[in-house]
Amino acid sequence: LVTLNPAARVFALDTGRLNEETYQVADAIRQRYGITIEFYFPDRAAVERLERAKGLFSFRESLANRHECCGIRKVEPLNRALSGLKAWITGLRREQSVTRTQVGYVELDAAHGNIAKLNPLAAWTSDQVSAYVRENKIPYNKLHDQGYPSIGCAPCTRAIKAGEHPRAGRWWWENPEHKECGLHVGKH
Repeated sequence: LVTLNPAARVFALDTGRLNEETYQVADAIRQRYGITIEFYFPDRAAVERLERAKGLFSFRESLANRHECCGIRKVEPLNRALSGLKAWITGLRREQSVTRTQVGYVELDAAHGNIAKLNPLAAWTSDQVSAYVRENKIPYNKLHDQGYPSIGCAPCTRAIKAGEHPRAGRWWWENPEHKECGLHVGKH
């Protein structure tokens, strides 16, 4: 992206519960490509209300609680990041989960005012991504080397066991069809 448009806006969501390795790779990307990454944070008052009312780990008690936490920490900041945009680019891939098998290269994102949602890696496999990262010496999250093929908030992510699906380490206490945080809702 930065080779095509060095002025392209790059943003990330900081939920306040990310692993240190996630911050390290963001900094490595910033340094390597000379870009500014705009971080969007959850509303502090909303996080405080949630934690006071339900505790620090309410997301493990029910799907509704987990969606509430993701809504505050991820969805609302994404809504702010996408406000006023005509398009956004994601790294969604079809093989990532049962909820993503129908991801298209270009979609209308109904959850965000029908802006274009571009998924250039939709048909890529994890092996293709890994090979591209290696061949092009792209900074990556070192948790991938420790058995984390899918990385989110620290308390909601674990390394997977041999033979498990790549997203088995995300919200491992839930059924696979529920393993979305709300950032990518739609027709997948």
